Amino acid sequence: MVNSKLTAFLVTIVFFFFFTVPSTAKSSTLIQQIKQQTQEQDKELFVGVNIGTDVSNLLSAKDLVSFLQVQKISHVRLYDANPGSSNTTAASWINQNVVAYYPDTLITHVGVGNEVLTTVPSSAPLLLPAIQSLYSALVAANLHTQIKVSTPHAASIVLDTFPPSQAYFNQSLTSVLVPLLRFLSKTGSPLMMNLYPYYVFMENKGVVPLDNSLFKPLTPSKEMVDPNTMLHYTNVLDAMIDAAYVSMKNLNVTDVVVLVTESGWPSRGNSDEPYATIDNADTYNSNLIRHVLDHSGTPLHPEITSSVFIYELFNEDLRSPPVSEANWGLFYSNSTPVYLLHVSGSGTFLANDTTNQTYCIAMDGVDSKSLQAALDWACGPGSANCSEIQPGESCYQPNNVKNHASYAFDSYYQKEGKVPGSCDFKGVAMITTIDPSHGSCVFPGSKKVVRKTRAVVNSTEVSSAAERLKLTTFHTSRLTATTVAFCISLFIPFVIT
Repeated sequence: MVNSKLTAFLVTIVFFFFFTVPSTAKSSTLIQQIKQQTQEQDKELFVGVNIGTDVSNLLSAKDLVSFLQVQKISHVRLYDANPGSSNTTAASWINQNVVAYYPDTLITHVGVGNEVLTTVPSSAPLLLPAIQSLYSALVAANLHTQIKVSTPHAASIVLDTFPPSQAYFNQSLTSVLVPLLRFLSKTGSPLMMNLYPYYVFMENKGVVPLDNSLFKPLTPSKEMVDPNTMLHYTNVLDAMIDAAYVSMKNLNVTDVVVLVTESGWPSRGNSDEPYATIDNADTYNSNLIRHVLDHSGTPLHPEITSSVFIYELFNEDLRSPPVSEANWGLFYSNSTPVYLLHVSGSGTFLANDTTNQTYCIAMDGVDSKSLQAALDWACGPGSANCSEIQPGESCYQPNNVKNHASYAFDSYYQKEGKVPGSCDFKGVAMITTIDPSHGSCVFPGSKKVVRKTRAVVNSTEVSSAAERLKLTTFHTSRLTATTVAFCISLFIPFVIT
């Protein structure tokens, strides 16, 4: 037991708002229905977003909720680094910030700290006692079955992540992780992990292919294979998640699921960050959303798909260099999209994807002879419109077989109505959600959506307000229309006894 000591941790709260529930006294039957609905929704897969506050003109609470409703975003994690004003105990904090608003505000998780073990290692011995203090307060309030307590970790707590079968936790953290994992197992709480394939790629260029990091379709020869399990990995994130599962198993914990509390890709960077581009950010986040909502699981655990919070909703223009730090957002602070995600067919998440568009292009790594044969067929017997790839036309450059084949494949694919099998060409083509148009060359599938894309940007505009986002603003708001889950982060000092 740790001696009584005042400790400040970043506390993350995930909770549901049911704005249609009246604020007056409710019957016990209604409250029970709400609790049951919370537990059922907590079991469902979701993709949420992080919202940082280093934004020059962050939307007011009311405008933000309206914006989230338009975008059909149901799970949000907010950061607020305002310190508490008094030395309060965990019990009184729970009473003031959780019990007072439950079940009007349906809270599902409380996360203590953010990457404490790697950013504030001196506080590591205090982490579990802090978590236990909050859990005890939830037990006293009879909310411990509805609300789970955990703490988000950096990916670096796991070493030797590939192959995943050889991964293990940093042994210097074992004395903290073993009792923490036992607590998570006992209480049915998740292991929260911040996982960024972008950083894995940047730190291992030449070893980790870009396509694997972006969830791009791969030929079997490009898949990463774990030599110990012979499991094939088509993307880096799955490998990172499975590395966490293997690390837990090494400590005899097999019943704790992974919740990805942060993941994303920057859309802009310094000159030494050439892969921080709009195309790569669009590709990663679009594919990530589909990967989660398609219940894809991982090679080691195909039966388990981790929910994910994308980092992040808005570009934080007040962040310090490097440039990428201010360019992780899906939207600018004025609520217009940085880029249009391509997630159609994966539920209703994010209304800024209304294009419902896919394209057919030449697959990477295919030999020129096979591509030329497929190109000849598409422009000949396939009756694709290949006029734009003739000399002097807008899509003739770059003058190579892969570029010309991609245009011809897409022309045929769109002409055939994108029916199954129309993007194959004997295995040398693949479907993508990323618009392959470039410069003045507009691909056949793009010609149908240019006007629609402009309308989307306008429809997502929401008036900005100067008011900074505060936790208390959400607590007092009683808006209407939908169910939204928020994850609030704030510094709360409390006493561990």
